[in-house]
Amino acid sequence: MSKPTSPRPRGSRDLWLDAALDLLVSSGIDAVKIMPLARAVDQTRTGFYWYFKDLGALHDAMVETWEARNTGQIQARCEAPAQTINTALFNLMDCWLDPTLFDARLDLAIRNWARNDTTLAARLDAADNARIAAVHNMFLRFGYSREQADVRSLTTIYTQVGYISMEVEEDPVARLNRVPHYVEMFSGQPPTQAEIAAFMARHTSG
Repeated sequence: MSKPTSPRPRGSRDLWLDAALDLLVSSGIDAVKIMPLARAVDQTRTGFYWYFKDLGALHDAMVETWEARNTGQIQARCEAPAQTINTALFNLMDCWLDPTLFDARLDLAIRNWARNDTTLAARLDAADNARIAAVHNMFLRFGYSREQADVRSLTTIYTQVGYISMEVEEDPVARLNRVPHYVEMFSGQPPTQAEIAAFMARHTSG
């Protein structure tokens, strides 16, 4: 007599969510369906409903994850301790070079999704405004006028949005070497060699 088959584990909520985000990035929101996800995580369709009421609930979780990962990280880097505006900007620039801090591919996927989803488009606008506000407040912290903080924060964020939207592919070393020049452009002040060296060490070690 054969032994009864053990039920397949349901995985975890993060397993389903990460698979959904991967599908979004690789194939767009139309590809994010329950059965393809079930195959991707080697689970049954029923397992999905242990963690999400329906596909709409999954979509909400995906957007919340993007907000926390990308907008939340930008806000955190802008608020991080720094002695000078250039050090603060280098902290922010870490996001554009470290995908564990800011996922540019996910950001692009969300922007593409928002083109056909008015609710998401409003959340994207709110996220962009929150990012601009974080950079704006960072400039204010270092004594810039509100007018200067406004223009410099817009320039800083819109430059990165341009990189994302245009899907710029750049030699990593060349991009890294450009960062001090971007920092000088954004702040209006040349960074010191010590500030540059500290930033470079974070991205060239190992």
